[in-house]
Amino acid sequence: MRTVTPFRSHGTGTPDPTRLRAHGQSLVIEPGALIFHPENIRLGENVYIGHNAIIKGYHRNEMTVGDNVWIGQGCFLHAAGGLTIGSNVGIGPNVSIITSLHGEEGRTVPILFSDLKMAPVIIGADSDIGVGATILPGVMIGKGALVGAGAVVTHDIPDYAVVAGSPARLLRMRPEQPKQLLPHQTSG
Repeated sequence: MRTVTPFRSHGTGTPDPTRLRAHGQSLVIEPGALIFHPENIRLGENVYIGHNAIIKGYHRNEMTVGDNVWIGQGCFLHAAGGLTIGSNVGIGPNVSIITSLHGEEGRTVPILFSDLKMAPVIIGADSDIGVGATILPGVMIGKGALVGAGAVVTHDIPDYAVVAGSPARLLRMRPEQPKQLLPHQTSG
């Protein structure tokens, strides 16, 4: 019979930038945002954390966020397995990035009490994660990739790929050069 550890509070999560492992200039943390285990979180220059976002460090492994990163309202970023976000990344509102999951140990063990399996997530520089997307443990999003709104990313995404759906699938590769507009078209 497995011993069940009693649940305990993770604290209030009240943001205190002085408790972060590191952070650059121009850090914006909007009201309602929560930060847990700040001692294992590194934030670069010019990082924005939106209202009601939950930035969940962990007692082991680290969350590293590059420069010029925008984390939208209501996001849940979880770093139990390790999370690295490159520079110049946009993360839309209500995105979830998960780095651990409960294993399956047969029907006699409730999934909630099975061992946690950790796997890091890496978000490449210059990428964009659409509103409401979910990134699952062990995934690597390539440089300059675009993840569509609501996508569920279960596998690695190559550099400059555009993906969408559940599970996310490749739609196309981003072009090397901007699309040429005809004289009667506008860019807006």
